[in-house]
Amino acid sequence: MAVDGDGTVGGGDSQPPVTVTTAAATTEMAIARLSRFPNMEHISDSYDDLKLEFSSSVLRSLEKYLPPEMLRANREAKAKFMSDILRKYISREECSKANWRKTYLQRIKSNYQPLCRDLYNFDPELFLLPSFRKAISDNTEESFRRIISEPFPGVFVFQIFQPDFFQKLIVEVENIKKWAHEKKFQIRRPYHTSRYGVVLDDFGLDIMLKQLMENFIFPVCKVFFPEVCGTMFDSHHGFIVENGADRDAPLDHHIDDSEITLNVCVRRQYEGGEISFIGTRCVKHMRTNIKPEEVFHYCHTLGQAILHRGRHRHGPRTTTNSCSRGNMILCCRNSLFREMETYEKEFPEWCGQCAHEKKEKESQSLAAKRKGMIRIEGGGKAR
Repeated sequence: MAVDGDGTVGGGDSQPPVTVTTAAATTEMAIARLSRFPNMEHISDSYDDLKLEFSSSVLRSLEKYLPPEMLRANREAKAKFMSDILRKYISREECSKANWRKTYLQRIKSNYQPLCRDLYNFDPELFLLPSFRKAISDNTEESFRRIISEPFPGVFVFQIFQPDFFQKLIVEVENIKKWAHEKKFQIRRPYHTSRYGVVLDDFGLDIMLKQLMENFIFPVCKVFFPEVCGTMFDSHHGFIVENGADRDAPLDHHIDDSEITLNVCVRRQYEGGEISFIGTRCVKHMRTNIKPEEVFHYCHTLGQAILHRGRHRHGPRTTTNSCSRGNMILCCRNSLFREMETYEKEFPEWCGQCAHEKKEKESQSLAAKRKGMIRIEGGGKAR
């Protein structure tokens, strides 16, 4: 079970597991299980004052699923019963990470003062271009095609934000960096080699990004990437990256931890930086070779948004050392697609290598049929 540390798992230090020594206790632990259906009339206890491995909110939600005999037990017994069950699915390492992130986010919330509050109260009319809002309102492929170009299969380019949005976002990011420096507060970075990037979600901009993803990016993806969208994206990861001579070195070619990625150029100086796309791959074929027909280079200009599959391998193509830029990345995720992908036996049509293998398999099958027909025809003539 994945835990993302948003407060659903927390509490104090992990406690050592209880060693069961008696046969009766072993039997009791073996049959410890929850009811299939919740008791909606039951009023759950509060566990806030207990120092537990799991947060009170998790235990309160789970308590309604306790078997009838456990519902009548005292709080400590119920907490132990539920913790024993949860521990089977959530590792101590995951609990520790979630607890750290919960504390980390609470410290930011208690101490950081936003500078551009308009960003946090995201108003589409203030920050999104009228042409983009009109296309979303019409919600048809035709309306999207009027404002979105597709310079290469699976790569969509368009304008989405007003200039004021970029200005305020840059000011807010600089304010976050200034605050972290003055407070000597070590902030989480988008990826492990980054020293200048900022995770926007950690500083309260997750609500704005969620609204952007659900109300404006998802309708576009539903038209152009229906196979990975489902009924809605259910999580996201939003951050700012800064690349240049005095900033982070750009990542090599990679895939994103997302179903769909929105990449918006929010700051750019000088010329020479391009994004290279080198083929879409499923999990099985992530490290396969590049085919010449899959290579596409695109010059990402200020204010432009690029929308592509997270599995579309991409990276920098820098033609000069003086290029410097800042990008806002929004990784949109769909857990149902990821779960269903593990059961997929057919070739995913969007994977370049799968498409190549499928074509080869069909060619081999056709060649075998032709060979068989030739044999049959030859046998008939011989008779």
